[in-house]
Amino acid sequence: MKKWLLVLGMVACMAQLTACGSNVQEEEALMSQEMAEGIANDTVSFLSQRVGSQSEESYIFMVEQQGGDGAMYASAFESWKSAVEDMGSVTGIEGITENTVQVMMIEGNMYPTEGTVVAKLNGETHDALLEILIEGGEITSISTNVIFSFGENMQKAGLNTLLGMGTVFVVLILISLIISLFGFIPKIQAKLSKKENVNTVKPAAPVPAPVVVEEELSDDLELVAVIAAAVAASEGASSTDGFVVRSIRRAGSKWQQAGRTGLI
Repeated sequence: MKKWLLVLGMVACMAQLTACGSNVQEEEALMSQEMAEGIANDTVSFLSQRVGSQSEESYIFMVEQQGGDGAMYASAFESWKSAVEDMGSVTGIEGITENTVQVMMIEGNMYPTEGTVVAKLNGETHDALLEILIEGGEITSISTNVIFSFGENMQKAGLNTLLGMGTVFVVLILISLIISLFGFIPKIQAKLSKKENVNTVKPAAPVPAPVVVEEELSDDLELVAVIAAAVAASEGASSTDGFVVRSIRRAGSKWQQAGRTGLI
């Protein structure tokens, strides 16, 4: 009897361990595709209704007032706006391309805990990937990325390269022009220094003209006779009859006096 009781006890313990093991497996199970598609559909409807309307800012304000992450919703709205410009209106969800969300069973209900859901959206002009990140049972990030073809990506890369190279060349040209202007700086400085020197040099004081004193011949007859005799002697004349002294000028220099005498 004791042996049976011991065996039943061991079976009961094994059953409890098996039940616990099955619960752990349910907690670590992946979210079903139907649930992932439901989250993607709800997210697309939410973004389509909120983005571009007056309720966009009010919703962010309400989330922040309740202690939520308003910046996450603002980033999600901006990402959706940018994607819609390239893909046009969303026509439908093609399917779930990635689903790594773990779920937990609570009273028979499944609740997502953490992971990523990626859904492919069909647009009017381009398709896009809607990525939803879940952490701690809450959505922490929503981003929408447009799918471009290889040719479109190469075209964008080429335009970016041309813009970058063009900007570099423009900057190099400006730098070369600035360097070439350095050669004019010494010339400008030299001109300015010359002007300063001209302004600082004072004009020389005017030299007073020699005072010439004219005397009438009648005031000094002896001097007239001496000058007439000297002129006659220099000319080799025997008398002073051919000479008439009209005036006498006294200069301040001997050289001027000698020159004047020679002219007479």
